[in-house]
Amino acid sequence: MSEAQKTAERQDAGPSTVTGVDRFFRITERGSTFGREIRGGFATFFTMAYILVLNPLILGSAKDKFGEQLDPVQLTTATALVAAVMTIIMGVGGNLPLALAAGLGLNAVVAFQLAPLMSWDDAMGLIVLEGLLICVLVVTGLREAVMHAIPQPLKQAISVGIGLFIALIGFVDAGFVTRIPDAANTTVPVQLGSTGTLAGWPMLVFCAGVLLTIGLIARKVRGAILISIVAMTVVALVINALADVRTWGLTTPEWPDRIVDAPDFGLLGQFSLFGAFGQVGVVTVVLLVFTLVLSDFFDTMGTVVGVSAEAGLLDEDGKVPGLGKVLLIDGAAAVAGGAASASSATSYIESAAGVGEGARTGFANLVTGSLFGLALFLTPLLTIVPLQAAAPALVAVGFLMMTQVKHIEWDRYEIAVPAFLTIAVMPFTYSITNGIGAGFLAYVLIKTVLGRAKEVHWLLWGTSALFLVYFAIDPIEQLLGV
Repeated sequence: MSEAQKTAERQDAGPSTVTGVDRFFRITERGSTFGREIRGGFATFFTMAYILVLNPLILGSAKDKFGEQLDPVQLTTATALVAAVMTIIMGVGGNLPLALAAGLGLNAVVAFQLAPLMSWDDAMGLIVLEGLLICVLVVTGLREAVMHAIPQPLKQAISVGIGLFIALIGFVDAGFVTRIPDAANTTVPVQLGSTGTLAGWPMLVFCAGVLLTIGLIARKVRGAILISIVAMTVVALVINALADVRTWGLTTPEWPDRIVDAPDFGLLGQFSLFGAFGQVGVVTVVLLVFTLVLSDFFDTMGTVVGVSAEAGLLDEDGKVPGLGKVLLIDGAAAVAGGAASASSATSYIESAAGVGEGARTGFANLVTGSLFGLALFLTPLLTIVPLQAAAPALVAVGFLMMTQVKHIEWDRYEIAVPAFLTIAVMPFTYSITNGIGAGFLAYVLIKTVLGRAKEVHWLLWGTSALFLVYFAIDPIEQLLGV
């Protein structure tokens, strides 16, 4: 074969390969590019990389019924591994820019509600059971049917509420907003900074990051979010080296002593599927699993709808493309998280940062998942990004998601009131699930009061009944003596 022929074949093979990847992920079809997907993957990783520090901190600080604690190094490995594998699976199987990792809130339930009642193996076994039950709900079509039964205005309200929620997460993570301890003898639940004023170099990094991010977005600069994260990380590294900074919070921007750190897979497979039944009894296990399932179910639902809506991927009926696969993978992630002792893994609302950077397909997940894979060995290097440098991305994405509020019909009370409660309760209670529950209950109630109960889908009636149980779980447990 001549050199000219070989060169021609190589030229043909290159575009063909790229076209194949493009076709598989539908990158061009969704109006994206490889550059946007890659930038989006990086942005998503940097906005959720804190979980590599926070999950081991939460789970590692708790003791089980027998006084045992989980090893932080092993927890870091398990957290990174589950996030890497499940994020890539979601990208390939679900083709959404939706990253997964150990769920905040759910890990706190494992650490402070489950572990004190049983062993760590038993607690992680309950997480596996929860994930298996969610998978059953997906396979039977019930989970997808519930999502399709939600009226479009409520889906829009969920997206807006998540926008406010994710902005609040950014403000809180950076320390711009803090909770005042009860000992302060004040009725104000939150305040500006830690003392009512903004102080310290870390706060300057955050504020400058917000201004830089919104300025770049207003100028329609490509890579605005990622540029801001990288630029403010460099600024933070310089400040930390030159100034006397008391604390940066979870992640300190300083060059690590070593770049490579060996992973420890010792926690993988350390779970007992039915051990909890012998420790706390059937009734208590059922209530615990019910709470876990409901929280995971609707947190994921809100996240999937919110991220998909922001990416412009919902169809004319407000449905998410390939929803069945997406929900099944999310359920499998809960199983994987429990089996690896990393707590339940779930879809991350921080994925909206990648969407804000232009990601529209699962190709972005290959980037995010690969970075989590690198974190198995390069955790010291990849965790130098302080929250103050990453949090501005969440504030900016909160604004982008908030713009959907214009589609809600505020002059129709049967839509406006449930939408308002959905939007308000999410950030004020720091829970997507609580906001969805409040909106559902208000929607069903108002439709009934107006004599239009027949317009409510039967699945919304059933889901609202479950939310009544969810909100009243404490008196129900007291009534049952558990």
